[in-house]
Amino acid sequence: MSVATPYFDQLFAGNDDPWAFRQRWYEQRKRALTLAVLTRPRYRSIFEPGCANGELSAELAPRCERLVCCDTAAAAVTLAQTRLRGFSHAQVHQSRLPEEWPPGQFELIVLSELCYYLDAEDLQRLIDCALNALTDNGQLLACHWRPRIDGCPQTAEQVHEMLAQRLGMAHLAHHHDSDFLLDLWSRDGTSVATHEGLR
Repeated sequence: MSVATPYFDQLFAGNDDPWAFRQRWYEQRKRALTLAVLTRPRYRSIFEPGCANGELSAELAPRCERLVCCDTAAAAVTLAQTRLRGFSHAQVHQSRLPEEWPPGQFELIVLSELCYYLDAEDLQRLIDCALNALTDNGQLLACHWRPRIDGCPQTAEQVHEMLAQRLGMAHLAHHHDSDFLLDLWSRDGTSVATHEGLR
């Protein structure tokens, strides 16, 4: 069974940064690597589900023309809205995935520290939603904490294996270390150097 919304509500009860996104070097480094593996300087549209308090969202916002974020916890949505107040092209909604997937097409979907909270059935549905929502040249980035999390139905390895199998897209970049898995898939398998005529 997927982790229910009250779990996340409790995390944000009286705490605006339950994972210490702002303080921990681990989190800062992970965000830097996440942004570094993206093969395009800008995207027309980005969707970031499970945005939490909006720390990664605020770094994705300058890289796109339209940013849609969501979280299942009401407090997280309020925090992310505040964090993104200076970006008029950013929207934050309260929704639970995969049931409440937003309308529209996205050039990049960012699944960061989200998918192991879903059971296998819900993850399959989420991947199907992502495939239907990606543009013809769309990309999907996934980043997940590697050690097992108590109460989570899946591990990072299980999540990324299922993504690789079901997406059927070119694997453009990956960074795997003892802490987390980071992978980027794309419907357009052209490398950055090839795209710029260097190869």
